[in-house]
Amino acid sequence: MTQSKTASGGSAEDTTAAAPGPAAQSAGHSRLDRWFRISERHSTLAREVRGGATTFMAMAYIVLLNPVILSVPDATGATLDAGQVTTATAFAAAATTLVMGVLGNVPLALAAGLSVSAVLAYQVAPEMSWAGAFGMCVIYGAVIILLVVTGLRRLIMDAIPLAMKHAITMGIGLFVTLIGLVQAGFVTSMPGPGGVAGAKPLQLGTHDMLTGWPVLCFAVTVLLVFVLQVRRVPGAILTGIVGGTLVAGLVHHFAGLEKKDWGGRNAPEITGSIVSTPDFGLFGKISFDGVTEAGAVTVGVIVFTLVLAGFFDAIGTIIGIGQQAGLADDEGRMPGLNRALAIDGAGGVAGGVAGASGQTVFVESTAGVGDGARTGLASVVTGLGFTLCLFFTPLAQVIPTQVAAAALVVIGSMMMSNARHIDWSDIATTVPVFLTMVLMPFTYSITAGIAAGSISYVVIKAAQGRWRDVGPLMWGLAAVFLLYFALSPLEGWLGVK
Repeated sequence: MTQSKTASGGSAEDTTAAAPGPAAQSAGHSRLDRWFRISERHSTLAREVRGGATTFMAMAYIVLLNPVILSVPDATGATLDAGQVTTATAFAAAATTLVMGVLGNVPLALAAGLSVSAVLAYQVAPEMSWAGAFGMCVIYGAVIILLVVTGLRRLIMDAIPLAMKHAITMGIGLFVTLIGLVQAGFVTSMPGPGGVAGAKPLQLGTHDMLTGWPVLCFAVTVLLVFVLQVRRVPGAILTGIVGGTLVAGLVHHFAGLEKKDWGGRNAPEITGSIVSTPDFGLFGKISFDGVTEAGAVTVGVIVFTLVLAGFFDAIGTIIGIGQQAGLADDEGRMPGLNRALAIDGAGGVAGGVAGASGQTVFVESTAGVGDGARTGLASVVTGLGFTLCLFFTPLAQVIPTQVAAAALVVIGSMMMSNARHIDWSDIATTVPVFLTMVLMPFTYSITAGIAAGSISYVVIKAAQGRWRDVGPLMWGLAAVFLLYFALSPLEGWLGVK
């Protein structure tokens, strides 16, 4: 979908807002089609349902992973109940994704952000109670909403050069590929003596060898999806995941495997009851006493870190998915973007209130987009999947992580196609693009890639004497990202632990 520009050169986003409008009213289309603009975006009901289901299958692991990340004790020594965190994670993901689908009308699914959860667990919880940590989520979400309301967040996104936007898309592609390879056990870290990192940070499988049936199931699923894509089979990713799960189930049964053989995570088996009762014990258990518990300076650093983790990870993900779905214009801008950004910001508040950490747009949404999702109906399907997780958590554990990880590798390969838009002969373009791309997977952080690319872009333009071409917002972003990289020495200088 292209986006018109106003006479003043600004983006006429509101004329193509994500919510349905008069332009979408077609007598030949159903109310559902008109609301979600399915035909207008050249999609079908089947593709949207299939894409939403694929996204859910690709990111359902968060329901199991988030409780593990948030299992550390807080400053008082208290730990969270795993069952309550599981319920909170599924509930918050369902609520925010449904809102994104119905009101935002974009194929973006939200859940507890891994980067936000990591900050909460390893930086916030040691300084205060878990109730205070979830209160910090509410504060950071409110800050992001303020940035959206003032229009600053949209201005920041528009200020990012088009080549950088393509680099962000490719970087996310490499990032999700590495996530998939690691989740599958195809790539692992290589510990040295005493468990410390050795000279080789990554290796093929275990001891440079692929071992175990689960890794084989991952490889089979990846190849199956690629073959289905080459044969132009509709729903290749979803079909491949279902097929991979069936293969994993057969292997699990005939090879006599146990759950621990699948890494102690999802295993292709159903044991006991498939129905569970949700426990909302963490809902509303928030506190704003963090300032008195940890001190104003520490809280300021915490909020700044959370905003960076939620703000720029979401920007990079939304840009990448928007381009992948064909919803962005020639400058990388999306219709209805402000609405999507506001819902994403509200996810920080919702996640804190639910007790699940801040919700943010998930990179795994690319799985559904790659399988045809183009509208918010896909997000509704994904949200309903998380709703079912509240009552059928055991079923979410049937799809092995190794099988679901195959979708991430496939999508990563698809997102690399944006390389054709880059002018590789211009070093002022290629250096920021290169740093943005490689630092996302190499640092395991979308934010770090955007930061390095932005700083190098500004420095190179200034060195060329073209500093006026950069624009004030990019200069401001570069300054913020310099502060981001210098956060640790600044904390030491300020006496912050």
